[in-house]
Amino acid sequence: MEKMENYYQKEIETASYEQIRQWQSERLVKTVKHVYENNTYYRKLMDEKGVTPDDIKCVDDLHKLPFLTKDDLREAYPYGLMSKPLSECVRIQSTSGTTGKRVVAFYTQHDIDLWEECCARAITAAGGTKEDVCQVCYGYGLFTGGPGLNGGSHKVGCLTLPMSSGNTERQLQFMTDLEATIICCTPSYAQYLAESIEEKGIKDKVKLKAGIFGAEAWTEEMRKDIEKRLGIKAYDIYGLTEISGPGVAFECSEQNGMHVNEDHFIAEIIDPKTGEVLPEGEKGELVFTCITKEAFPMIRYRTKDICVLSREKCSCGRTHVKMAKPMGRSDDMLIVKGVNVFPSQIEEVLLAKGLTSNYQIIVDREKTSDTIEVRVEMTPELFSDKINELSKIEREVNDALKSMIGISALVRIVEPKSIVRSEGKAVRVIDRRNLYNN
Repeated sequence: MEKMENYYQKEIETASYEQIRQWQSERLVKTVKHVYENNTYYRKLMDEKGVTPDDIKCVDDLHKLPFLTKDDLREAYPYGLMSKPLSECVRIQSTSGTTGKRVVAFYTQHDIDLWEECCARAITAAGGTKEDVCQVCYGYGLFTGGPGLNGGSHKVGCLTLPMSSGNTERQLQFMTDLEATIICCTPSYAQYLAESIEEKGIKDKVKLKAGIFGAEAWTEEMRKDIEKRLGIKAYDIYGLTEISGPGVAFECSEQNGMHVNEDHFIAEIIDPKTGEVLPEGEKGELVFTCITKEAFPMIRYRTKDICVLSREKCSCGRTHVKMAKPMGRSDDMLIVKGVNVFPSQIEEVLLAKGLTSNYQIIVDREKTSDTIEVRVEMTPELFSDKINELSKIEREVNDALKSMIGISALVRIVEPKSIVRSEGKAVRVIDRRNLYNN
């Protein structure tokens, strides 16, 4: 028996596989022609690979096209990948630029409308209607989180609280005074809000029913913790600035993978080393192609996110392919003593052992050997435990981590609030080895 589900655009979200393929083929052909004729950078990449728009007749020809990477975006900065005249572009969004040049994405009004529709689908899938009050705590400005969910909330018809990130006192005041029912923010900030609500003793004044969380990796254990502490259902959302922002994919009531908006984006999984397209169900790097964007359509953009795609029937009735929660990023992956380590693996162990998600991973190098230290805040239950009890827990977590990642880590349980909180994306990893390479 299928669950009762809300849809923002039912005919699209429940379209047949054949219909989705038809849309993708028609729109891919059109997009490739568009970028080849209007963008010298794309044309050069395609010419170098010996492919022309005439070679792309349907979605099965996608593999013939060259990949795009973040290096291409930096090289083409600022205007080199625009495929519409400046006079037709109405907005930019940008990444943080922590590794050098910023990535700048351009939007026509048509691009913004479609992006907001994708976010509206996500809010509706989380149970949002025009009766809801949607509090958006993602950053506004250049960051895509705030503008995307703000526009999606408007399209659904929710009363939208455009809070942006930070100023937790004000967040809680508006949340309780205006009785917000849906909250949109990073999962780490959701936990921080839950912590603040508990400290203030205002849980009975919080009317939240759902949260839409993204922009950073989070585990199932973290989801359960947020749901329990805020009394909500927590939904995942996926996106990146280069592709449009949040709303590229979103969770439904099943909460076991995010439906990709396949009428706008084609998803592939490739072997990150060889670039070979992998069959459905195999783990690899996620690649996206935009097929409806005008100003800044990325073709075969390598996201660096490691995940799996699945077309198994979903009880929500949506037919668009699901992507699993990313298991990590190929560029966020730590290589410690020759072993691949994802922060999400460490978080999974900590939460499974009843510890908090307020943690930091510090990687260093002593002489020629890598070291890894995991600092995690104690819970209130542990606060009064004797030192030998804490040492025992540290050893147990160390053993569990060794079993999970294959190497030993120095586990230290530290005092509550001793790890700096973030009101945006949490800083989980400090890799001091980079200092020695500069």
